[in-house]
Amino acid sequence: MKRKTVIDIISFLLILLFIYTAMSKILNFNQFKGQMYNQTLSHGLATLLIWTLPGIEILTGLLLLFEKTKPYGFYISILLMTVFTGYIILVLLNYFGRVPCSCGGVIKAMGWKLHLLFNLFFLLLSTCAIFIINRERRLVGKEK
Repeated sequence: MKRKTVIDIISFLLILLFIYTAMSKILNFNQFKGQMYNQTLSHGLATLLIWTLPGIEILTGLLLLFEKTKPYGFYISILLMTVFTGYIILVLLNYFGRVPCSCGGVIKAMGWKLHLLFNLFFLLLSTCAIFIINRERRLVGKEK
């Protein structure tokens, strides 16, 4: 498979993920807000996430739409998926006293172990995309 096709497939999957999760938060905003305030986070951090997380997810999806901005979208995706995955690992290690899930839709139906695998899969896709893009840039640079 050609590099562009692989990058486009990965972009498409991540766009679906981030737009879906952002829209789930926006369309069920009161539920999302309640779930975030029910987390073991400080009230200030929960408020910040409530008002920024859906926008960051939409921005990530938009960055992944265009060739020039795809690398930025992949880097933000890696950051988001690393944070989300780290949270799930802490949940699985029983780090928190209580663990309300603020996931929405289909993702909410997953157990924590499946959710971890799901996140690791998307983290791996994002990382592979960056690897492919950087490898391509190095190869193009050598041809000049």
